[in-house]
Amino acid sequence: MRPNWRDLAELVRAPAALSVPGDVVAGAAAAGRLGPRTAGLAGSSVLLYWAGMAANDWADRELDAVERPERPIPSGRITPGTALGVAAGLTAAGVAVAGLAGGRKALAIAVPLAGAVWAYDLKLKNTPAGPAAMATCRALDVLLGASGGRLRKAMAPAATVFAHTYTVTALSRAEVHGASPELPAATLVGTAVVAASAAVSRNRGWRALVPAGLVAWYARRYGEPQLRAFDKPSPENVRASVGAGILNLPTLQGALTARAGSPVAGVAVAAAAPLARQLSKRLSPT
Repeated sequence: MRPNWRDLAELVRAPAALSVPGDVVAGAAAAGRLGPRTAGLAGSSVLLYWAGMAANDWADRELDAVERPERPIPSGRITPGTALGVAAGLTAAGVAVAGLAGGRKALAIAVPLAGAVWAYDLKLKNTPAGPAAMATCRALDVLLGASGGRLRKAMAPAATVFAHTYTVTALSRAEVHGASPELPAATLVGTAVVAASAAVSRNRGWRALVPAGLVAWYARRYGEPQLRAFDKPSPENVRASVGAGILNLPTLQGALTARAGSPVAGVAVAAAAPLARQLSKRLSPT
């Protein structure tokens, strides 16, 4: 029996993909490469993200049978072979689209990005290097948008997205069994540092207000669930923090884009956050 579209959407965490294009846009804006090619690179980024989600569930199928039997593979709605095929196909498509949109310079980043995604899913996820490995994937995603431009200019937003992703990934390790209060306390400090770094801008007037407002939105929407997890670090509260970190990443990406001198594009990127939250009510982003 073939899986239906909803099963496949659940496998790849479809709503969470709205958190991905903003990486590329922020990198492109910082490097002075924001333009038509950015749409193609964003599409490549989404494909690689979906590939990583499918590969994640394939790699975790035995553990999920115990801890998350409702997921597509352990529930029998998608076979392991289908999940692996989806992951491989999406990876190939993502790399190909990057090459078509950005040429060799984009491929020089897309190929290592694809490798980092698979390395995380297959080897690094459950090791001490796991959070840094996932954060590296996101940082490379930012640099993918900057490919062919002033790559050095994109290092700061890439580092900011790296730090945010590290906090989300660290929290995700406690989604099933809960955490001690020290974990959300540490990630809250990290979130404050991320917000402060993203708010720094050389812009003046209303152009400075846009990134500041988006950063405030990000800090509130991601910080409040972490405060609840600090007060009561149950699996439910930790999982809510992880979901907030994923779904509100576009507001941070939007702030970084606006800070780079593209406020309209920054607001457009941030607009993906409320849409992602609505879609997450139908399909879980975690």
